[in-house]
Amino acid sequence: MSLRLNLLIVDDDPLVAQAISLVLPSQWQMRTHSKPTEFPSQGLHAAFVDMHLTGDLGRTEGLEVIRQLHRQHPHLQIVAMSGDLSRELMEAALAAGASRFLAKPLNPVEFRLNLEKIEALLLLLGALSRGPRDDGWIGNSTASRSVLTQMAQLKGEKGPILISGPTGSGKEVVARLLHLQENLPRPFVALNAAAIAENLFESEMFGHTKGAFTGADQNKMGLAEAAADGDLFIDEIEAMPLSQQAKLLRFLETGEVRRVGANQAVRVETRVISATNVSLETLVKDGKFREDLLWRIKGRHLEVPPLRSRLDDLEALARHFLSQHSTHTKSLAPDALAVLQEYSWPGNVRELKRVCEQLLLLAPLPLVRAQDVRNVLPKQIEVPGVGLSPKADLTKGLTSLLTDFEASILKQALSQVADVDEAARLLGVSRSTFYKKLKDHHIEWRPS
Repeated sequence: MSLRLNLLIVDDDPLVAQAISLVLPSQWQMRTHSKPTEFPSQGLHAAFVDMHLTGDLGRTEGLEVIRQLHRQHPHLQIVAMSGDLSRELMEAALAAGASRFLAKPLNPVEFRLNLEKIEALLLLLGALSRGPRDDGWIGNSTASRSVLTQMAQLKGEKGPILISGPTGSGKEVVARLLHLQENLPRPFVALNAAAIAENLFESEMFGHTKGAFTGADQNKMGLAEAAADGDLFIDEIEAMPLSQQAKLLRFLETGEVRRVGANQAVRVETRVISATNVSLETLVKDGKFREDLLWRIKGRHLEVPPLRSRLDDLEALARHFLSQHSTHTKSLAPDALAVLQEYSWPGNVRELKRVCEQLLLLAPLPLVRAQDVRNVLPKQIEVPGVGLSPKADLTKGLTSLLTDFEASILKQALSQVADVDEAARLLGVSRSTFYKKLKDHHIEWRPS
């Protein structure tokens, strides 16, 4: 399907429109207007507005044009432009409703890049379509729009990207959308740093040569090399061993991959997208994460909010998940939605998806009711000894008491839910963090 996009240029200089027409991508159709009044506003996808429209440099008629456009179409992508680069004017343009301010004369490369980012945002918002796709972002809340806007601004960026957010909030969805919005046949390779043993990490990441170590009976390409000319997604990067962080840092700085056992390095162009559900800054302070690596991967940072911060999206998400089964779907009653919105969602969108899957199997009617939702939502964890007047041996000290309390919480979670994944979601931590806590507290668990 070919896209047709409408661009409004408001500028009193006809040479500006002529110059833009020479570099305008084929999918964009330009409308021009030279006056600060009676400009077209329907069917537009973007507008570039000059600040001075009457030749009087003492007047900034473009600001009122931006205000009117923004008032009529709050989500229209508006870019201000002028040769007057005073800070006061540029900030006034942003306050009026512009998302960017470009210096004149326009740089053709910068102009086209801005159009690409606008198109990327429109596609992410669903305002345009290149055909049905089930891997997009679901939701139109203010928080969702902020995430999508940040994603669109990263279109065409080649440097590392860090995605942070609580477990289950959709960080891998964001990573895949960042990859897909480039609209190129590029590889996307994903790995979970917590799922790879430390002694195997270098081989998995960078590959090895035949005979490099016992069991290396053939050459193996690493994931960084497999993602050449594409994206390498590293989830739970906080779990990467310190011994391997220096090697990742070198790869990010040089683009060179040296397989274990190899004498020569090969150079690859790979964009690294990392994700974390913890504060890396805190890990740096604790000596568990390299500060130089943090600043290298955080040059472009995108934060994904928890589900409780985007409850306006909950209905759309739930209806989507309830319609995904190939043989049966269910609708959502208002009282069921109310119960869903009252829940705290420690496991975020991933937990909501699991709840909807259970509702598809267990709800007896084509309509999901409040009681159906209550039957599948996890019960609140109740910890013995925690009440209005807990009786504890205070002589044990705060650290010891907190350790005992954490162990009690872990045991209670495992006793109330089906498995480790469910317990981790209930407590709002990653699977790897939950396993580490079990190990720290010497809690043995076997699936029933």
